[in-house]
Amino acid sequence: MTKFDDQYIDLCKRILENGQKIQNYSGKTHGNSAVPEHVAQNGVKTIRLPHQILQFDLSEEFPILTSKKVAFKTAVLEMLWIYQEQSNQVSWLRDRGIKIWDEWEIPADGVYMGRDFKKLYSELGLSEDPVGTIGTAYGWIVNRYQLTQNLIDTLKNDPGNRRMVLSLWQNEFLKAAALPSCVWNSEWNITDGRLNLLVNSRSSDVPLGLPFNIVQYATFCYLIAHCIGVQPGQFTFVTNDAHIYENQVDGIREQIERYEKAKADGSLPVAPKLWINPDVRDFFKFDNSKDLSDIRLENYENLGVIKMPISA
Repeated sequence: MTKFDDQYIDLCKRILENGQKIQNYSGKTHGNSAVPEHVAQNGVKTIRLPHQILQFDLSEEFPILTSKKVAFKTAVLEMLWIYQEQSNQVSWLRDRGIKIWDEWEIPADGVYMGRDFKKLYSELGLSEDPVGTIGTAYGWIVNRYQLTQNLIDTLKNDPGNRRMVLSLWQNEFLKAAALPSCVWNSEWNITDGRLNLLVNSRSSDVPLGLPFNIVQYATFCYLIAHCIGVQPGQFTFVTNDAHIYENQVDGIREQIERYEKAKADGSLPVAPKLWINPDVRDFFKFDNSKDLSDIRLENYENLGVIKMPISA
């Protein structure tokens, strides 16, 4: 079994047993604002708990669920889209067979969720075209502030620095983001030759988004540690709002049941190993094609796919 599965299943149980159910919201806009994110555009309710924490020692295991299959390549490529490619272009993901951001892509007329992004860009003094992007979010912010480059430089040249913070939450640009960053902040430090990472998420779709985010930031930490010549260390993930949509409850109950059965009979798979190409020591040179040839999981066994709807 994996320590991630243990923590994750416990979190799911606590949400189902003790979570607060949030009322429906129907309709796609509220004034000039996007739909409140505690409800889906289709009015699906959520069950949520505040301030949940997951913690891992990356020297002990790579955190990926084995009680269900998690799409490792998709998760890592999305992370590379943000922090390596530093892009907001949805086509970059689509070219790699990833469609998870299609719903937030700004259309040809520039109007998305009642907001005119061409006008918003103009108001911000931005000359670029927002069409085909997710606006001023995620990779766009990383690129604007050179967050990844500055992090690597500081880790190499001033490893005792206590200001190594990557913030994707920049108030000036929130109004022109199709979806303001859910995982919005990461804090880094090196202690005893180990790279430690604290991640904050304002909102976590526990069945779908949370397993992805854990894989993404664990891999990010492994890759940065590999490139600067230290070991990965403690990884802590904090979410302000951990929620399960009501139409995901059956899938989560299935996952809990299969986990408990496999744990009882000793058939829950062990955690896989993360392989990183030893010849690549530059974060910006890792292969980010569909093949993802420089990064792979070895011996990833799991109990199979559980299909659950995205309620965005």
